[in-house]
Amino acid sequence: MKVLVSGSSGLIGTALISALQAAGHSPVRLVRGPAEPPGEISWDIGASRLDPGSLTGMDAVVHLAGAGIAEHRWSDEYKRVILDSRVAGTALLVRALTTMDVPPSVLVSGSAVGFYGDRGDEVLTEESSPGTGFLAEVAQEWEAAAAPATTAGIRTVLLRTGLVLSATGGTLGRLVPLFKSGLGGKIGSGHQWWSWVTLGDEVQAIVHCLDAQTVQGPTNVTAPNPVTNAEFTDRLGSALHRPTLVPVPAPVLSLALGRQRSRELVLASQRVLPSALEQSGYVFRHSVLADALAALFP
Repeated sequence: MKVLVSGSSGLIGTALISALQAAGHSPVRLVRGPAEPPGEISWDIGASRLDPGSLTGMDAVVHLAGAGIAEHRWSDEYKRVILDSRVAGTALLVRALTTMDVPPSVLVSGSAVGFYGDRGDEVLTEESSPGTGFLAEVAQEWEAAAAPATTAGIRTVLLRTGLVLSATGGTLGRLVPLFKSGLGGKIGSGHQWWSWVTLGDEVQAIVHCLDAQTVQGPTNVTAPNPVTNAEFTDRLGSALHRPTLVPVPAPVLSLALGRQRSRELVLASQRVLPSALEQSGYVFRHSVLADALAALFP
């Protein structure tokens, strides 16, 4: 299968390219700037430039592109970058796909559990209502931008991804040095639910979505056993053989990250279950946090 992948240089995209190649597929990168055919195709979101003819022959698309939400302070300007990189990018890609004579049969498009907002102890599935807040609004507009693909008859999967665990990148990659130095501990009250998934399961779930004809629409990509932040930090400390005695109070986090970013990224509670994935037959390699961390830090 010839698979177009946007966001291919990110944490998930890099691992996905390798997995697709290992499975015998032919991934093609959708890149900004000059492309190097046949393995790359160029697009320009700012200029609304993507030639539908360049996509001829694609069997599937995995769309992961979007500006990072954790790396920068959320100024009004950067919040616009976060939104536009997802919404305008998705709209441009979908517009190109829906004008093709023979479009790909499936689009797997990124989204996030931020869709649900801060929901306390509520158990959330794909049937749950949308939440409020900046990240919830971004996810909702992001998903809406993919809707014309469904209307055009393309099977469209919306990946509502949780906290992706990798030993070398993402949020966990930033936490590990702190914990190894003995500065780890619960964040805020520690009562907030963190819905996580290993990078390996994230990638294999995407590959599963490409093949599983019954999967379409919102699809939570989170392990079936979410944990509170207090349990997460305790388990991480155990995996790294370090104490977790240095809590981070919410006001300190707010000073470090900014009030809105800390509230929505770290202190928000989302207890998400992967109902659609499990109903489609996907079996998680790592469904329990302790096992996942043991595999990441043997």
